[in-house]
Amino acid sequence: MGGLIPDSFIEELLGRVDIVEVIERRVPLKKAGREYQARCPFHDEKTPSFTVSPQKQFYHCFGCGAHGSAIGFMMNYEGLEFVDAVEELARLAGLQVPRDTAAAAPRPSAGLYELLAEAGDWYQAQLKQSPQAIQYLKQRGLSGEVAARFGVGYAPAGWDGLMRQLGTDDQRLKLLQRAGMLSQGKGGTYDKFRDRIMFPIHDRRGRIIAFGGRALADDGPKYLNSPETELFHKGRELYGLYLARKSQAKLEQILVVEGYMDVVALAQFGFGNCVATLGTATTGDHAELLFRAADEAIYCFDGDQAGRKAAWRALEATLPRLREGRQARFLFLPEGEDPDSLVRRQGSEAFQALLADAQPLSEYFFDQLTGAVDMSSIDGRARLVGQAKPHLEQIPPGVFRDMMFSRLESLARHKVDDQAAGRPPRELRSAASRAPGTPRTAMRLALAHLVQNPSLASGARNMDVFEGCDLPGFEIYRELVDFCAKSPNMTTAQLLELWHDHPAQSHLNKLATWDLQGDEENLAREFRDAVTGLELQWIESRMEKMPKIVDLGPEDRQQLLALQQRRQQLIGELHGGEP
Repeated sequence: MGGLIPDSFIEELLGRVDIVEVIERRVPLKKAGREYQARCPFHDEKTPSFTVSPQKQFYHCFGCGAHGSAIGFMMNYEGLEFVDAVEELARLAGLQVPRDTAAAAPRPSAGLYELLAEAGDWYQAQLKQSPQAIQYLKQRGLSGEVAARFGVGYAPAGWDGLMRQLGTDDQRLKLLQRAGMLSQGKGGTYDKFRDRIMFPIHDRRGRIIAFGGRALADDGPKYLNSPETELFHKGRELYGLYLARKSQAKLEQILVVEGYMDVVALAQFGFGNCVATLGTATTGDHAELLFRAADEAIYCFDGDQAGRKAAWRALEATLPRLREGRQARFLFLPEGEDPDSLVRRQGSEAFQALLADAQPLSEYFFDQLTGAVDMSSIDGRARLVGQAKPHLEQIPPGVFRDMMFSRLESLARHKVDDQAAGRPPRELRSAASRAPGTPRTAMRLALAHLVQNPSLASGARNMDVFEGCDLPGFEIYRELVDFCAKSPNMTTAQLLELWHDHPAQSHLNKLATWDLQGDEENLAREFRDAVTGLELQWIESRMEKMPKIVDLGPEDRQQLLALQQRRQQLIGELHGGEP
């Protein structure tokens, strides 16, 4: 199966699944009028502010702002990518996901997943037949139960064990090569992994996509990962994430360590919320995956120079993703220790105490920068500002960003302007955030009603009266009316998913969360009034642009008179027939 998923299938899928059923399997919902309510699964709250609308097929949290369709919920709650969320919902709905093969390059063959699953089974079977590998795991303190849970196996020392077992024909050999399981040398093709403890790497749906191997002998690299393939991209995967999410319905925090053995050992001691990067520095994709799984990430690194460098890379990847409710901390272990050795030597309680004392990102950030400059001099403090400001400007707008800039000002003893990429000063943004909600202008109301009830497009005013209209947002309105008129029975969720790549999508997402009160008749009337208001604005805009009446010719005078009459008529409509 290859290519992009057609929009028509997305529309059909969202028409077949019920968002209430999808969410209720994961979050207890309670009927509240026409909608359902719950405590939000994406942030801590005591009073329910999470609502699910069967009519819109849309969820929204008034507390943290999370919102979206059933697809968006699966992405946020389960930590899935868009395609994986679509495939999971399609499976539940009994649908086969089609592909637009002409629109994109082929996607990975299902045969790769099956082959890697077979490889995982074979490695596990080989472990049971290798006293040497079993003895190694026992020496490392791994129990049989935790080894089975993580699918730990063993690659024999021979050069072609896996090839002989799975590469039974040319097609299978090619699949093994595509999966990164074979190497090429002067002597020909041979198994990539030999005489190694094998750790399967799963994607977010639990499918094996690669392997990591720990050498038993000292004649090669200690750790070896699968190369990047069409299934496996190490900058976008985390070892143990699937099992960590599976261990708890909702992770409060997630611990990032450096090695496979650390993840497995900590799981054996009750820390099932651990993941590891795969031989690479923490990336932005890693950070986003972490925060989809939990609101707090704790990075655990060695206290040496390499560990500190890795921690700073993790901080840089994390800063742009620290939206409201998310936080990160850093734990540096004593020299010569790793999580595996430390938890075995000191026990679970001692390790839990270390986690509780992990340093907040804000403290680590400023400790690192202030320690590298002379804070007693103006020059040193100016250098601090120069180094810190570009990093702080990566933080999304909000309280945390404001407080980080305030802390920088306190340390620098000087005001620091937070004005990146043309953004207004922090004081103005703070004032704006305290102001009432977005004004309900005629344009925004018209768009909000269309997004929440696409069938209203059939009652939209004839576009001829808006010829040449240049009101802000009108082109979006025109496009939305045309779109909704073609599919008046679609839901809010279907519309927004189909407009996923549209520049106005984020704005329409916000309008979809507006609470538009009233029955169908009143809502339709409010939409018509909003459109009437749009035409009135357009007429007044045209009248303002016309020359003074003394400078008008006969035709322009006639046009102005017609505009004035139409203006009075529209005002009368808005006032119930009274001009």
